[in-house]
Amino acid sequence: MSIEKDKTIEIIKDFGSNETDSGSADVQVAILTERIKNLTEHLKIHKKDFGSRRGLLSMVGQRRNLLKYIKNKNENRYSDLIKKLGLRR
Repeated sequence: MSIEKDKTIEIIKDFGSNETDSGSADVQVAILTERIKNLTEHLKIHKKDFGSRRGLLSMVGQRRNLLKYIKNKNENRYSDLIKKLGLRR
């Protein structure tokens, strides 16, 4: 349900300003998106796992707040991030 270290490093390289930039909002959104995808696949198999469902909803809310922050700071950066991740507005 969580992501592997190799995948995390790859996401940081793709979305961060440098290789150690794991705290910027863009990187956090990308990592949360990957975790949400994995957890969604888990919940398709385990339909009654309500604890994981609650965690999923928490991650979705956290990602929404980070996206709202990015949108308020820089609209162009927000649109680029949405396109890269394949999210809808």
